[in-house]
Order: sequence, then structure tokens, then C-alpha cells
Amino acid sequence: MQSRTWSLVRGIARHRAGAAAGAPSGSGVGLAQFGGLVPSAGISTGSACMLARQNGGFGDGGFIDSIRIGGVVIPNHKRLEYSLQSIHGIGRARARQILSELNLENKVTKDLSKVEIITLREEIAKYMIEGDLKRFNHAAIERLEGIKCYKGIRHELALPVRGQRTKTNCRTRKEKRA
Repeated sequence: MQSRTWSLVRGIARHRAGAAAGAPSGSGVGLAQFGGLVPSAGISTGSACMLARQNGGFGDGGFIDSIRIGGVVIPNHKRLEYSLQSIHGIGRARARQILSELNLENKVTKDLSKVEIITLREEIAKYMIEGDLKRFNHAAIERLEGIKCYKGIRHELALPVRGQRTKTNCRTRKEKRA
């Protein structure tokens, strides 16, 4: 945790050095907003990084703390193929398919450029993920329950749907209900 704090302080120091040298900073963040931020200033690294990201980062040489794609913050310390799997609706096969369609290298998420992040967001927006997918699946189950087919009845009774045995197994589905 301490190393993350110090990397944040180093990033701010780099930003200040660039502003002092007269280099244009693309962030639009005034130095007064950081108010002499040091590790003991009472601001957690997460909130300070969020502030920096909301206002455009720490200039050209900045860093990315985390990336939000499809409403989900994907981990930045994993390779892209595995980071994408943290999004509901994207598994191993679909993550590989997305990377191959975009011709992206499977590198660590924090090393992505802004252009790569934008193209990745646009590609993932084509798929049904997260809330839309959950609503679709819930509606499909509600439809089965409404027409009283075998699968719908099994869903209503909270029993296994796909023909599994119930004499000795399925304790997860048959747990006691209040």
C-alpha cells in the first residue's frame, strides 16, 4: 500500500515539475486542488487517483490507476485477456475473440494507451453485457415460469433444471428457504 502512495506522490511531483518548466499540462487541474498532497495528507490514493482521472490525469506522462469498461472497473495489474473476464458476459473465448478482432496485444491493462482503451470500449459496447444480459436472462426464466413448462416449474421449486439427480446432490439449489 505504501508503494502505491509513493507512486502517486511521484506522479504529482512529475506533474508539478512539468508545470513549473512551462510545459503545457493537458490535465487542466490547478495545483491548488492537490494542496501539497503527501502520503499523510488524509486523502486515500484511490480518491486522489479518481480526482486526477476525472480531470484528465497527470498530463502526458501520467499513469492509469484503473479503467472502467461497460460500467465495471477492470483490474489493471492483470493481462487484458483476464481483466476482460471480470465483466459479466465476457468469458475466456469472447475475451480472446475481442483481442483478435482488434489486433491488440495481450499486455497488462495499465500499459494500454488511450486510443486502445477507446477502441476496446467501442468493441465491448457491441455485446450484451452486465445489466442488459442479467435482465435478458431473468426475463427468459420468467417466461419459462409463466408458461409452466418443465424448466419453469423446476425454477419455481428451486430444484436443478437440467436433469441432475436430487436424491443425494443439489444441496445448493435445495437449501432451506424461510
